Amino acid sequence: MLAPSQAFLQLADDPALDFANTLATNEGELYDYLQTDGDVVAWLQAMGYLDAKEQPSFRKGALLGSARHLRDVIRKLVIQKKEGKRVDIAALNAFLVHVRYHVNLVRKAHGHLDVVHEYERSSPEQLLSPVAQAAAELLATGDFELVRKCEADDCVLWFYDRTKAHRRRWCSMAMCGNRHKVANFRARQRYAAGE
Repeated sequence: MLAPSQAFLQLADDPALDFANTLATNEGELYDYLQTDGDVVAWLQAMGYLDAKEQPSFRKGALLGSARHLRDVIRKLVIQKKEGKRVDIAALNAFLVHVRYHVNLVRKAHGHLDVVHEYERSSPEQLLSPVAQAAAELLATGDFELVRKCEADDCVLWFYDRTKAHRRRWCSMAMCGNRHKVANFRARQRYAAGE
């Protein structure tokens, strides 16, 4: 697992799952990568939801509280959907009701056109609305056969398996996949040594 001081995990291949993964295990203990309002802003910037220059200002702790609540809602709904249960959409809709944006057609470099959604950001919920919208899209249109929890027993991370063969098992081969391989190798060595 990455050290808490390192960059946010972006390994889920889905922004809503990456947001859910801001609560992760680190050295065997649950670690919250969202410790301050600034951490939430940094995550939004890292994901491209907020420009690096933008520094929203709300009552201290308000953004963090809203972000943690939204993350809990997303985690709960993903688990409900994955288990085939009825998804309780009321809590996510409570965030989505704050979504306000307008759409612009903009000209990018080399004359390419792009559609840009510009969100209102006058409240913590509005600042988080692109994340809530990504979660709604995942729940409504995602293939939950391909939404998976990492197979490592001590890992709580989720991912969307977009690999060609759809056989992804680990949140990351560099983290949990490698630990699994090393553990299997050591077990084979002990077995061969007759332990």
